[in-house]
This record gives sequence, C-alpha cells and structure tokens, in this order.
Amino acid sequence: MFALVSPEKIQLPPGSVVRLPATWQEYQSLYDRRGKGSLPRLKYRNGEVLLMSPLPVHGRDANLLSDIVKALLDHDGREYDAFTPVTMSLPEESGIEPDYCFYINNWQAISGKKRIDWREDPPPDLVIEIDVTSYSDVQDYLPYGVPEVWLFKRQQLLIYQLQDSDYQIQTQSRYFPDFDLPKAITQCVQIAYERNTSKAIRDLKQGLENLKNE
Repeated sequence: MFALVSPEKIQLPPGSVVRLPATWQEYQSLYDRRGKGSLPRLKYRNGEVLLMSPLPVHGRDANLLSDIVKALLDHDGREYDAFTPVTMSLPEESGIEPDYCFYINNWQAISGKKRIDWREDPPPDLVIEIDVTSYSDVQDYLPYGVPEVWLFKRQQLLIYQLQDSDYQIQTQSRYFPDFDLPKAITQCVQIAYERNTSKAIRDLKQGLENLKNE
C-alpha cells in the first residue's frame, strides 16, 4: 500500500508518516477533507504538514496511560476533564492533535464548553503523546504553554515540564509528586502486554487501595 495525498483522497499505510510543505490554508483544506474522522492524524508547524497513520499499539498505549491517569485522579478524589480526539490550533502558527489531554487544575475554566478557544482559554494541564513513528515532538506544545507533556516512547515514560520558555525533562509529574509514576507505568505496561489492559488497571487500583489502607 502506497501513501496517497491528493485533492480527492488521503490514504496512508499504517505506521507511516508523510511530511509536506504547506501553508496554513492548505493544512485547513486537508483537515476539512479528512471529514469527521480522526485519521490520518494531522499536524501543522513551521510551514509544513505532517500526516500520520497510527498502528494499533499507538491507540492501546494511549488508552492505557490515560486510564492510569484517571485511576490516580479518581483515587485522590480529584476532579478533572479529559479529551480525545481534540484539535488544538493557533491560526497561521500551529495545529496539533494530542493523543490525550487532561484539565486537572484548570478544569473549571473549560467546564461545560463545547469549543475551546486556544488563544483565550487555558491549555490542558497535561498532554499525553505516544511516539511510535517519530511523529511526536514536545516542542509542538510550546505555543500553547501546556505545563506538562508525557512522551511515551519505546515503552518508556518521559515527563517534560514547561520551565520559562522551554520543556525540561523531569523524574516526577507535578500532578502526582508523591507517587512512583514511572514504576507504576512500567508495571502496567508489562501486565497489559502479557495479558490485557483491564488487568493492568485493576491491579493498579488494588495497589492504590492497599497503600491507602496501610
């Protein structure tokens, strides 16, 4: 199967990434041509469009990590909102589609909104990106000021936090400072691949309850 990007059709083999020089208007045209679906993934930056057709492992890992975040937030009784798919865009500058995004500290600012104005509303507190095809880049979130980005690459979690005007890698998440997040994710990934995602999340929730009762 060959990659095909034309005025009539967009067709990409699973796992492929295509880069094309493009204007903002051409990016919008591709976005409109894609229709109501979320595939292929589209990104605009620095005068180019990137198109990516994810592999099944991409969606599996994204759902696993988002379920881990939800389990941790629910365990602490914290309120939040989560979105996927979602398109973040700044006209003429950036267009990106995170795998998952969470409003944790700022959930009230977007509560009940059907549309988010990325120039006026606060950005997600946490974004999750799964990088299987070298499509993801944490720097894409600088224009929005996302405080924390998780990049999951080669089954390893990399935590980036915005400091001044750049992202710096950290060992712990600001949203779960007292929890050994890298260890928990490693364990969940192992269980998910040896058995399934539901078993991984059930074990995580049981472990959290055991810690609570100690």
